[in-house]
Order: sequence, then C-alpha cells, then structure tokens
Amino acid sequence: MNAFSFTLQKQTSNGRAGLFTTAHGQIQTPIFMPVGTQATVKALDTQDIEQLQAEIILANTYHLYLRPGTEVLQSQGGVHQFMKWTKPLLTDSGGFQVFSLGKQIEQKQSADNGEQTSVQTPKQGGPPQPFSRITDEGVEFTSHLDGSRHFFSPTTSIEIQRQIGADIIMAFDECTPDLADQQYALEALDRTHRWAAECKNYWEAKQRQSVYGHYQALFGIIQGAQHPELRKESAQAIAGLEFDGIAVGGETIGYNMPMTVEIMSWIRELLPEQKPRYAMGLGRDPQNLLDAVKAGFDMFDCVAPTRLARNGAIYTGELDTQNGELVFRSDSAKGRLQIGNHQFMKDNRVLQEGCDCHTCTQGYSRAYLNHLFRADELTYYRLASIHNVRFMVRLSQQIRQAILNG
Repeated sequence: MNAFSFTLQKQTSNGRAGLFTTAHGQIQTPIFMPVGTQATVKALDTQDIEQLQAEIILANTYHLYLRPGTEVLQSQGGVHQFMKWTKPLLTDSGGFQVFSLGKQIEQKQSADNGEQTSVQTPKQGGPPQPFSRITDEGVEFTSHLDGSRHFFSPTTSIEIQRQIGADIIMAFDECTPDLADQQYALEALDRTHRWAAECKNYWEAKQRQSVYGHYQALFGIIQGAQHPELRKESAQAIAGLEFDGIAVGGETIGYNMPMTVEIMSWIRELLPEQKPRYAMGLGRDPQNLLDAVKAGFDMFDCVAPTRLARNGAIYTGELDTQNGELVFRSDSAKGRLQIGNHQFMKDNRVLQEGCDCHTCTQGYSRAYLNHLFRADELTYYRLASIHNVRFMVRLSQQIRQAILNG
C-alpha cells in the first residue's frame, strides 16, 4: 500500500511549488486538474489526456453513483480500470451536486425541525423538478436522471468513493451559498464539521483504503460563506482534524475571484504549511489560476476549459513577468477568443503561436476551427478541447517553474 505524502518545495511571493505522491503516481503543484465528471473528460479519451500532460483528473461521486453505479464500477475493478486511466484521480463528495440541484431554487427553512429543503417550481407542463432536503444526518435528493430518491450521509459518501477507487477523496460537506445569512451559514458549518469528523472516523475504520486495497488520501473542506469569522473557525476545525489535505469550498470559490482571494487571506495563516491546499471549482479563466496560486492555493479544477471550447471560446495568452511578479497577458478579453466570429473565417494562423498542443502543432488553422464550429462538426469539440485543456495544464506548469526559478 502506497501512502500519501506532500512536500513543499519552494514558496515565494508568486506562490508555492510542491510535490505529492499517491498510489497512482506523483503530482507536481501548482496543478490544474481537468474534470472528468462521468469518468471522461468531455470529447477526450485517456490517451488525449496523457498527451496533454495532465497529472491528475477528477471524477464526480454523485454522477458515477447514479450512472453507471458502484456495482458496475466494482465489476470493472474501479474507475481507473474502467476508464483506462493509470494516473492519480480525485473524487468530490457529492455535496456540491446537492447544492447545485438547489441552485435557483426557492429555499425554505422548516421552523419545527431545522431541515433545509429546496423545492423547485415545475415548468409549465413539464416533469417535476429535483429537490434536496438537508438534515443533520445527511442529504435526501432526487436523481436528475429518473426522479428516484436517494440519501447521502457522510459514511455513505466515503463508502461510494471507496468503491469508485479514487486516490484522493473528499469529506462530505454542505456547500454554502454566497448569500447565506450568518445564522444559516453557522448551522451549515456545524453540520460540515460534524460530517467531516464522521467521514474521518469511517475512513480510518476502513484502514484509509479503497475497496481495491490502495491508500486513499482524505481532504477536509472549509466552508463559512462570506463570513470572515466563520471561515476562520472552519479553517481551525478542519486543520485540527489532520486530514491529508485542505480544500476551500462554497459557492464563492472560483465563481467570485476577488472574494476567493479575500477568503484565502482570512485563513491562510491558519492552514498547515505542509499540506496541499485545494480551491474547489476554480479555473474558468487563465487569470484565475495565477490569482489562486498567488493567494496560496496548490490545486484547482474546473469544467470550463471543455465547456468553453464547446461554446466557441478558445484560450489565448501567455505568462510573463513585471517587476518580479508573474502576470498573464492576452490580446483577448478574459484570455479567450470567440472562434465562431466572422474575422476568423479566413485566418490561417493556428489558435496560438508556440502552443504545443496537438491542435496547434498539427497546423489546424483558426479558419478550419471556425468552419467546424459553424458547421457543428464533432471534430471541433475534440480539437478545441485539446487546446483549452492543454493551455490550462501548461499554464500551471509554467507558473510552477517560475516559482522554482524564483
């Protein structure tokens, strides 16, 4: 059994560089982790991902539990064997999906039993919409696939992740909305901390291993919405449980970058220096990665590179220095161009000069990608996704090298 370890190699004003070891290999930080929600990074296969030099990817506990199900995954020897991925893999706890099912949903606080219930008004003539009910024991929710009802407790979440077989698993938490008032945020925080302790106890009772016998690192998650005192309280509580790593979650993280950076400034001194720090759901734009690393984060993930690619947004730009500080420069707003625009119809240039991805090194032009996008050809999704994912992975590699070089 290979245990988990993390070594902080260097720390500068531009961020931290580290190295950690898992049962399926080593990961160099800072690291951007592509998201493979349903055991696939959309439009790409595992050979593509390896060529893009991704060292770790994510899979989604909620989605894999519903489809194909843990029985199928176990019959295939776990998610690594199932998707033919030999490198490290991380699974979330399913807690965020409970929140996202309730997003844009009317939230009603039950006065008699303290349950948080999310009910969505059905569309005119449409099927009943999902709901979730959060109690102190866990979360009851309906499947977005067929409306069937399910329940996740802290131990349920860990057991599902054991059956999926990831190298890094997450404690079950309640993802707190940005606009949660202090009272609700405090109640959610108390649940998150109790659930974190339950997850850790169950994980230890199972010898910290997957059902396939390899070590699974467990990360705790800091919550507290946009309340400084609650974020600090959560940082102390989660750090005190001595998880293998520390994650920072909540609706704010990655969605509101100025507040993400501010939240990290509140808690940074409370976090153990020799453990990896994970910003959950962060990495929509290239600048986000640089801001996150400078704030002190080591790991980040986002569905944006492939999602934006499918919608015609292509990353462009490069890392530079200014007065000893790392900066990101791009001629395009937010570091991405819209490939479907008329101006690219006869543009023979590759997506970005000097890019080492397959799409650019093979000479596929902006004009060709423009044509594929406008024609809604499936090849477009692969070529654009290859470029965007490689762009973010390479950017994290470049930031790491710059930190190591001082």
